[in-house]
Amino acid sequence: MSASVTSAEIFAGEDHGRFSRLFGPSLRPYLGLLPGIAIVFLCVALPCLWLLYLSAFDDGGKLSAINYERMIDQVSYRRIFAMTFVVSLETVLCCVILGVPLATFISSLGRRSAALFVGGILFPLWTSLLVRAYAWLVILQRNGLINNWLISTGLIEEPLPLAFNTFATVLGMTHIMLPIFLLPVIGAMRGIDRSLIRAAASMGASRAYTYQKIFLPLALPGILAGATLVFVMSLGFYVTPAILGGGNVQVVSMRIARSLATYSNFGAAAAIGIVLLLSTFALMGMSLIVRRIVQARQGGMHA
Repeated sequence: MSASVTSAEIFAGEDHGRFSRLFGPSLRPYLGLLPGIAIVFLCVALPCLWLLYLSAFDDGGKLSAINYERMIDQVSYRRIFAMTFVVSLETVLCCVILGVPLATFISSLGRRSAALFVGGILFPLWTSLLVRAYAWLVILQRNGLINNWLISTGLIEEPLPLAFNTFATVLGMTHIMLPIFLLPVIGAMRGIDRSLIRAAASMGASRAYTYQKIFLPLALPGILAGATLVFVMSLGFYVTPAILGGGNVQVVSMRIARSLATYSNFGAAAAIGIVLLLSTFALMGMSLIVRRIVQARQGGMHA
């Protein structure tokens, strides 16, 4: 028994020695990341590389840049990309206008009350996007609840064009993205040291001045994180623009779907996806730079 144990220990020692030589002390703490890196490579990087490969061939299967040249030459592509970015930016703006005051109110509450409000905010996420889009359609259409109420009260004579336009699309997307925007903002605001607020009040600063000069700058990293998250996710919306836009709001995801369903042009669809992906990476990089600048300025102020 002792001999077998001794031999096992010897083999274990030899394996440990090989392991130590293969992975140095500086790399050993990162070995736990290998499964996550493998999953990201298989589920994210590999599909992106496959899209890049498909976009490099024309309809005849020959190596060509025609798919990218088409996006440069045709005005319709530029309009679709412009509409996608405009709708996404308007959604971000609406989330900031509505979300920052609401997050400020929730962050000022106690732990139990804040938890109840956050639960109420997250409740719509349990509902399907399709159901929420059609619910807004019922409210906003020509014979919807709003127009019928306005006509019955005599405020208007003709139904207002509330549906099948950019307004309805942005409204529906804001309803979907507002809870996602609020989560990082509330976390950032609740992490602010309240002694700074009390110190400013003790020195005679008004609430408005304290909120503008101290509270908001400290919460700005969370606001930027929420805005970036909303913008990136809004770029890929399909269901809401298709239903509430009624064909009048053409975004990139709808163009990709049409290229595949109508023309079966996988190269064109892949090229659109690659351009959108690169644009997203560029915007995320810019957002990261802005966040670091803001954090550096805050660090200088505290110093």
